[in-house]
Amino acid sequence: MRIPVACIAACIALPFCAMAGTINTTLTVTNAAAAIGASGITVTGPATLTNIGSGTFTATASLSGLSGASINAQFTITLSGPDSITGAINVPTSAITGQSGTGSAQVTGGTGAYTNATGSFSSLNISASGSGTSVKLTISGSGTVVTGGPGAPTVTAVLDAASYTPGIAQGSIFVVKGKNLSASGLVQTSFPLPTSSSGVSITFTAASGGAGVSAFLIYLYNQGGVNQLAAIAPSSLNPGSYNLTVTNNNGLTSLAFSVTIVQRKAQLITADSTGNGLAVAQNYVSSTSLPVNRFTVGTVAGTAVAPAYPGQTVILWVIGMGAVPGGTDNTASPGYDFTQHGVTVQVIIGGTVTVTPAYAGRAPGLAGADQINFTLPNNVPTGCTVQIQISVNGAKSQATTFLAIATDASANACVQQGYSTSQLQQFDNGATVLNGAWGLAQLVTPQGKIDQAGGSFYLYTGFELPSIPLVAAGNVVANGNCVVAQITPDASGLIPAGGIALDVGKVTLTGPGGSNLNATAFIETNNVYSLGIGIEGGPALPGYGNGVLVAGSYALAGAGGTDVNAFNVSVTIGSPLVITGGLPTTIVRANGLPLAWTGGNPSDTVTISGSSTQISNGAVTGVGFLCITTAGQGGFTVPSSILTQLAAVTAAQESASTASGALNIGWGPAAVPFTATRVADGSNINSTFTAGFGQGGAVVYQ
Repeated sequence: MRIPVACIAACIALPFCAMAGTINTTLTVTNAAAAIGASGITVTGPATLTNIGSGTFTATASLSGLSGASINAQFTITLSGPDSITGAINVPTSAITGQSGTGSAQVTGGTGAYTNATGSFSSLNISASGSGTSVKLTISGSGTVVTGGPGAPTVTAVLDAASYTPGIAQGSIFVVKGKNLSASGLVQTSFPLPTSSSGVSITFTAASGGAGVSAFLIYLYNQGGVNQLAAIAPSSLNPGSYNLTVTNNNGLTSLAFSVTIVQRKAQLITADSTGNGLAVAQNYVSSTSLPVNRFTVGTVAGTAVAPAYPGQTVILWVIGMGAVPGGTDNTASPGYDFTQHGVTVQVIIGGTVTVTPAYAGRAPGLAGADQINFTLPNNVPTGCTVQIQISVNGAKSQATTFLAIATDASANACVQQGYSTSQLQQFDNGATVLNGAWGLAQLVTPQGKIDQAGGSFYLYTGFELPSIPLVAAGNVVANGNCVVAQITPDASGLIPAGGIALDVGKVTLTGPGGSNLNATAFIETNNVYSLGIGIEGGPALPGYGNGVLVAGSYALAGAGGTDVNAFNVSVTIGSPLVITGGLPTTIVRANGLPLAWTGGNPSDTVTISGSSTQISNGAVTGVGFLCITTAGQGGFTVPSSILTQLAAVTAAQESASTASGALNIGWGPAAVPFTATRVADGSNINSTFTAGFGQGGAVVYQ
């Protein structure tokens, strides 16, 4: 079986060829500022390499790497002119918490005279000072930098091959992402799967020590700027912590990367290899007719596609159901039904319908991959984005996957509100949507006001259909300026994290006087940008600066990157909206809800929303409402006709977590539309820049 590979085009510069040589050096980084954002940590500070030069040290790590005894990060030391040195650094978690510790680093490349450089720093003293938003790191240690070498491998991520998250199940397929992992091109192995191919191998070594165990290789991929390996973690690996290393075709070995092996981690394979969106599934018609699950009936690239329908048998493709006792991981499996060996497996459709599968186990003829065969009941929810999950011994797969289910066997497409059959067919044939969303936000809490900003540009395919921004629709009844919506487990606000985030280079925010924002740079993590502006009236939080959102104009600027050209846009916010008397904590539904306020621009949009929900066995059902007006009205009354559609919620129910009542109010100027352009083809990216302020909390509905 070939696991789908996400291919991202990238520009590749011609390498500068330098004479080989070994430089003995000492790295010193002093008082480097550590900033923790919504999705990662960035460390920046001055650096000196003796016998080489001085420059700026920058290291980044995702939040998923901030657990355990050490943190794996990627670093760049920018020197003068075209020269830079890049690599991987291993930082002890103790150093981040203010204690000194010992780390290590490996040089894996660079630019200018250090293209394809290698080298290592086997022992780095790393310590931190300060706290909150003022953490500073100091790094020092000796090592070598070798110029003109072939390039050592570096590992940036080790993920399961379905949901693409850390943690690997015994006997399952996983991927290794990085640089210099393998030679250019694609190499696919065959049975019996080898432990070494083209000079490349992957080794697991228990964190506690001992002999290494080799993984079984499936493919080596190094094309279009993407370098990735796929392999199977042997069933013989006991659950626990391991150090993973990659040895490449140059005979060089990567810095150890911390990974965790677990007994089971069943996750659905998705159509675009993101771990979110449309699940990889086949609809059983006959032993020779197994259309791939899609929105419409037809063919795509010669392959039959169709939505499923009630009463039809479906085959789900899965990674991570566990080790097969006594089996081999590098040969074609004869099949192994986990449900016949004490494992409980269920398929959950639309959050409400549970089905016991006919088969759930290793896929016959494959290695490291599983399949689940089940029949859709007649009462199954239908639509193009019906949530699908599996539960294995009570542990559920990712919640952001879906199936397309038509109303019946005669339908030629599933039904998705807001889309025609023609549009759905275009998605089946590869149509995409470009969108950009950026915003300022302030959340008022009892602990203070939290000011932040963020955004990104995204490329969406039909595989991420629920993620594509649309006006909310479904089970909505209009009533003047208010709408009421039914809340079900299948429509409870779940929006899968989908789309491919696009690079726009450095992004900055400049605000009016008093905001303390002057070309303040966002933190970028995987092309998603975030900025902790500041905390007003509350305790300091890591990653937040000393900025504040005040009335005035805010300019957002993108320098331009590999995917999106430079852009500029601004939004103006008015004085804060002040709710007269604050938000109530008890609402008598029959009396309506009168609210009054002062402040804001007269044209600012004000949204008043609330919900009354019941919670049973983890499923949330109920009713929500949304009312829209403008700040210039000075107030609004939510009619009793709206509120009486919500069920009563008592304080006792909220304390027992059997029901929940909520009320929120938000305001801000109308979204500012702007158009960015894509580097690849100059196509327009319709985008918005917004500013939103809000406060809310729990309420009792009487």
